Amino acid sequence: MVPADPGGGVMRMDLLTDDVAGLDAALAAVDAFDRVLVDGLLRPGSAQAGGLTELARAVSGSPLAARVARAAEKTAGGGGGEDDFVALAAARSALLGAVHDALLERVGAATGREPAAAGFPAPGATGGANVLAAARSWLADLARAGWRGLDHEGVSAAAPVVSALLADPALRRLAALLDGFAAELAASCPGAGVEQFPVRRWADLWTKGLLLTVPGAAAGAGAEPVTGRLLPLGVDLQEHATAVQAQVHAVFEPADGSPSRIVRASVSAPKPDTVVGAGLWQLLRPHMSLLTAAGEGRAMELTGMPLTAEGDLLWADVHAKPGEPADALTTARVALPAATGPQTAPLDRHPARLAVPVFLEGYGTGTDGDAVTFEVAGQRLGVDVDRIPAAGPLTPRAVAASRACIGLLRWDAGEFRLQPLAVETLVRKKPVGVHAGAWAGGTTDKAGAKAEKAATDAATVLRERAGRLLRT
Repeated sequence: MVPADPGGGVMRMDLLTDDVAGLDAALAAVDAFDRVLVDGLLRPGSAQAGGLTELARAVSGSPLAARVARAAEKTAGGGGGEDDFVALAAARSALLGAVHDALLERVGAATGREPAAAGFPAPGATGGANVLAAARSWLADLARAGWRGLDHEGVSAAAPVVSALLADPALRRLAALLDGFAAELAASCPGAGVEQFPVRRWADLWTKGLLLTVPGAAAGAGAEPVTGRLLPLGVDLQEHATAVQAQVHAVFEPADGSPSRIVRASVSAPKPDTVVGAGLWQLLRPHMSLLTAAGEGRAMELTGMPLTAEGDLLWADVHAKPGEPADALTTARVALPAATGPQTAPLDRHPARLAVPVFLEGYGTGTDGDAVTFEVAGQRLGVDVDRIPAAGPLTPRAVAASRACIGLLRWDAGEFRLQPLAVETLVRKKPVGVHAGAWAGGTTDKAGAKAEKAATDAATVLRERAGRLLRT
């Protein structure tokens, strides 16, 4: 077998394709509980009782065993209360957290990268007990009604709860989650007429929301100021109809000589639906100078920048200044393998959260229609070209023609897949880097410049219309 390469170019792909003991059973128990929420818990039948029993059995060897068993029994009999629902949500979250940890351990073994330090700072206490109880009551009512029992009256009951949560900055994470969740539910009302629900997603949102109503659970672990050099690896751009977010993945080298760390910095902004493609950078660029540095292939010098235990830089331009040129592919070859990954907060341990920066080279490529695969050490790795944003020069064709790649290793639909952030290809026999975030700081590329101009024109029109509305 091929050993894990400390240089990061060759991964033990067999470790990413081999079965993980207990993973299928854990996910089956989660799926069984998720189906329970479809029909609701007001009058549970034998199918719901079976799903609850399967969830309780899956955590029978854990400290949650007794509490979850009691909750499953009461809920199966139609007498489950809010505390019982919290216990069931905790069991579901624990199973997905165990899956997350097992997959992350596999990634660490496959890459030969040192794991993050164990443990996570305990969160501090928060107030708002009354509004948290109101949120918990709304989520409990949802569970009783089930997705098939959704109606506008029940869903709209979230509105005053969200307003009250927004008044407390410490509770805004829960407020944002419930607001978005309620909007999705409202779009599917009445539930009786829906043929297919996003079962896993809604169960994820219900579970996270319910656990965040536990006093203290929503409190952050705080951040520490750090000083050193930040070397960008790539930009992950995520677009929604009304919002856009850019997340820069990077290696941070502390000035005190301590081990380097994998970190990320995010910026988001509301967007009109007329601004698309390269025009998205105009909405984000003014809020974070790091985007310009990433687009130009430049390091950033940080002084006192807040960094959380989860590896998130709480970006403020006042703590950063541009540094020397720093090629992302060189950073991936040299600095990434020695960097340790961030910790994951207990409530965020979920396989969907996996997005591990990796570097590959020396692979073969294959295409089947729009699908692209890399062949690494005799094993195939699917490439998620659908995640490549249109707001940059990186294309599926460039990925298929590449010989080296920086990407985010994700776990999707039961397998590991790679989301490309940058690739190296040969142009006239010379290596050339193509980056998804190359236009983040501006571009002279013809297609990018055209999209930027279109976005500027659209934004100008929108500002003029808004001004006329305000004057009337």
